[in-house]
Amino acid sequence: MADSHTASSPIKTALVIAGASAALIIGIALLAHYAVSAYGGRSLKDDPAMSEAAVAKRLKPVGELMVVDANAPQLLKTGGEVYASVCAACHAAGVLNAPKFADKAAWRVHINEGFDQLVQNAIKGIRAMPPKGGNPDLTDVEVARAVAYMANAAGANFKAPEPAATAQKPGVSPPAIPVPQTIAAAPASAVGVPAAAPA
Repeated sequence: MADSHTASSPIKTALVIAGASAALIIGIALLAHYAVSAYGGRSLKDDPAMSEAAVAKRLKPVGELMVVDANAPQLLKTGGEVYASVCAACHAAGVLNAPKFADKAAWRVHINEGFDQLVQNAIKGIRAMPPKGGNPDLTDVEVARAVAYMANAAGANFKAPEPAATAQKPGVSPPAIPVPQTIAAAPASAVGVPAAAPA
C-alpha cells in the first residue's frame, strides 16, 4: 500500500517554491518602500552627517606623533598659565574645600604656613588635592610658580622661582620646532613579511 500523504507531485512543489519566492520579494519591496518613505526621500547631500567637514572629521587619523629633541631646553609655564590649565578646575569654584582664587580669608591660614610648605603640599598632594594638581607632567618650578601666583592674588608676597640657567653649548644650534606627523597604518602587504637577511 502506498502512503498517499507523503507523495508530492512536482507541480505542487513548484507552486510552493514560487509562492514562497513571491512572498519574499513582496516583503523586501514593502520593507524598501517603508525605508524610503521613513527617510522622507531626502538626498544624502542634505544630511549634515554626510557633509564634507563631518566626513573629514570621522576619517581623521586617531593620533599624531610629535618628534621633540630630548636635549632641547624646556619652556616652563608661568604661574598664571599653570593656574588656568590645572589649578582653576578646583580653586576657581572652591571645589572640595579648595581655597578660592583671591579669597584672602580662605588663603590666610595657608599663607601663614609659608611658601615652602605650600609648595611641598602642592607637589605631594594634600587632602583631596592630588599631587601636582593631577598633572604629573608639571615640573616643581611650575608648581611653585602656580602656588606663588595664587597666594599672591590672595595677599601674599611670595617670589615666584626662576628656573636654573642652562648654558648653551657653543657651536650647537637651537633645536628645531617639533613637527607633527600623522601616524599611518602599515600597508597590508608589509604585515607578517619577514625582513630579508643581509647578504
